[in-house]
Amino acid sequence: MILILLVLLGIATYFIVKRSVAGITTTPVWLLWLVMMAPPFVWTGWILAYGRNQPMPAFLLLGVFFASLILYTYLIQKGRIQPQAKANQTTNNSKTPETAKPADAEAAKVRPINKEEEAQLRDCFPWSVYYLQDLEYHPQAVICRGHLRAKSEEAYQTIRGNIEARFGDRFLVIFQNSFNDQPFFALVPNPQAHPEAKRRNANLYRPGLALTLLLITLFTTTVIGTEIAGVTVKALQSDPSLLLKGLPYSLALMTILGVHEMGHYLMAKRYKILTTLPYFIPIPFFLGTFGAFIQMRSPVPNRKALFDIGIAGPLAGFIVTLPLLFWGLANSSVVPLPERTGILQFNALIPNFSILLATLSKLALGNELTAKTAINLHPVAVAGYIGLIVTALNLMPVGQLDGGHIVHAMFGQKRAAAIGQLARLLLLFVSLIPILFQVTLIPRDFLLWAVFLFLMPVYDEPALNDVTELDNKRDLFGLLSLALLLLIILPAPQFLIQLLN
Repeated sequence: MILILLVLLGIATYFIVKRSVAGITTTPVWLLWLVMMAPPFVWTGWILAYGRNQPMPAFLLLGVFFASLILYTYLIQKGRIQPQAKANQTTNNSKTPETAKPADAEAAKVRPINKEEEAQLRDCFPWSVYYLQDLEYHPQAVICRGHLRAKSEEAYQTIRGNIEARFGDRFLVIFQNSFNDQPFFALVPNPQAHPEAKRRNANLYRPGLALTLLLITLFTTTVIGTEIAGVTVKALQSDPSLLLKGLPYSLALMTILGVHEMGHYLMAKRYKILTTLPYFIPIPFFLGTFGAFIQMRSPVPNRKALFDIGIAGPLAGFIVTLPLLFWGLANSSVVPLPERTGILQFNALIPNFSILLATLSKLALGNELTAKTAINLHPVAVAGYIGLIVTALNLMPVGQLDGGHIVHAMFGQKRAAAIGQLARLLLLFVSLIPILFQVTLIPRDFLLWAVFLFLMPVYDEPALNDVTELDNKRDLFGLLSLALLLLIILPAPQFLIQLLN
């Protein structure tokens, strides 16, 4: 199991590193991946050599972890692509593409607007809405700075409408807060206006691929479901009809994951955002699937849409997860307390590491579940429990996770980055408690979560209108989603355990 988790973490780490930093540094991705995988490699090697019963020395674990973070940061900075290299391509304000010298040909090619168009752009900013003071030219953007004199939503809609009336779909109009909380506009080339992008978007929906991945994932999860149901490989080979025993787990898990992604998909469609169909990721081991995903091909229009799309997936998935998990727990069996357990030990799970799971387990099993027993999960309970973990992981308020989108929409990009950084550090601290102090109530598996979160960029991509704040109703739902995250990941306090028992 440890090796399987290491492989899955390695695959996820590689794609996260490649997506997050490959465009900002010349340091090879494989080297950055190797550095970030150093703590899991060392931890796994220790377990294989000495077993789980002998804890890894805290100084060794912490030393490797922080050394890898420092080296990772150093390698990124050493190979960082300097913006000055691109800034040299910017044309002088007094030159137009027609009068530029050959040495400035490349700069003229990438300048967003020419001298004549500058006057048209300035006319797009009514002084009573947004008093424009300065234009900053960058190779692929025009930054428009001034003072906001109207409500942010009114200002964005007015200026965006004026720009689209003069320039069509040539630019995306972005409205953001600077680091000193001064709203500014930015015009960047619209990638969707390019003919190649339009041809690519024409083939955006690939129902054949989505259906094929769904059927393959149905098969792989069903095979894993037979193992969870206690069917051996030998018995399955002699009687293929036993494969049907894997369907309860398979159908329950795929329903949870599918509803989660459909929540994102339908909400994105509501805001007219170009997006692919949900795609499942089949794997022939572990859980039978690595989840599902959609890919949005157009920007999010505002923080309201960012919030709605971000929360729709976890909310829809949790609504389906809750009854499936409760039914599965009610049909699970109670077994003697094992010496050691983990969050993925389905045949002897101790639910006390989660307030919500402990409460549901006690409500479903009643007096059968005591402080000296564990739960042998029914296959449907396994699927519901995985759905609970998926919900918690996605609600983590970090980067481009659903929780990152939610706190970004609630508090803005800068504050959300600070919240994400704090959340990563807190999870790291919590994950080190059982290693440093031999506390069994908190699973050691949380360390993998902490490593995973530290691999992710802490900043979320801005919406087009990233200034207009949410209404009170969405703020309330956002706080409730964070409360749900705490109910899932926080261990049940002693008084609650005594009350339930």
